[in-house]
Amino acid sequence: MQRYGDGAVFLSAGGYHHHIALNTWESLGGSPPAPGTTGLYHTAIVYPTRAALASALRRVLAAEIPLQGAADHGVSESVYLSDPDDNGVELYCDKPQEMWPRTSNGQLTMFTRPLDLHELLREAPLGAELDSGPRDL
Repeated sequence: MQRYGDGAVFLSAGGYHHHIALNTWESLGGSPPAPGTTGLYHTAIVYPTRAALASALRRVLAAEIPLQGAADHGVSESVYLSDPDDNGVELYCDKPQEMWPRTSNGQLTMFTRPLDLHELLREAPLGAELDSGPRDL
């Protein structure tokens, strides 16, 4: 909804002034928590459709933000990256529930398998920012 220079941003859905405020007012120049200590593991942002996730991936690649990974979890598809403070960020979309993997007795059986990013990018609407396809996927 609004950005204050490089120091803060206010995010919202549905036109509200802000649901989330992010800033570096007291942390700018600070170091991330050491491995094995308490801190933010990651932020997950859910997209309503696979096409919307593909469009977000195109914007990430166009901005030359390095990817940390990508996975098919059976129930969802996820792309992983880090924010400027080295916090993990997960961009994902849920699969339709009828596609969720289940055992013969109906128990959910999530997994982690590689996600084909080239296939995902084919879902992005035409005119997306990336001209030549993904690099270093």
